[in-house]
Amino acid sequence: MSVKTIYFAGGCFWGCEKVFQKVPGVKDTEVGYANGWKENPTYEEVCGNETGHRETVKVTYEDKEVSLTTLLKVYFLVIDPTLQNQQGNDIGTQYQTGVYYEDEEDLPIIQATFEAEKKKVAHFYVECEKLKCFYTAEEYHQDYLIKNPNGYCHITNIEMEEVQKLLEGKL
Repeated sequence: MSVKTIYFAGGCFWGCEKVFQKVPGVKDTEVGYANGWKENPTYEEVCGNETGHRETVKVTYEDKEVSLTTLLKVYFLVIDPTLQNQQGNDIGTQYQTGVYYEDEEDLPIIQATFEAEKKKVAHFYVECEKLKCFYTAEEYHQDYLIKNPNGYCHITNIEMEEVQKLLEGKL
């Protein structure tokens, strides 16, 4: 068995983390800030557009239990790839969507998924880059929607249901 890691920027990281926590084969999630220029940024700095970072979820998964392709399908069910620097009501560069990889072997899978998704929309703004850096967000952001079940989430119940259908093999 092989444990792998991939990083998803899907708008506010609270909802994106919640989605991936529900996926069988995902061993761990951690929210943080990816691919900016400032070392060890704070949430306030990231939200102040001072860092170039994206709110991102680090997903650690067992690739014998869940494929990268499935994780990418889950991701594209809960983001709007036609928006730049925005998801739901959240607006700002920290909410730019993106997939960041460490393993070069993942790139062809990511690129194939991106090409398929691009055919579905007129405008496509999801970044695809090698991970440059990732800084863990403050503790109060970790598992936020588990700690605060009624907390804000830009991902709708309809999108969550679509993810469940996908995971049950009904999509």
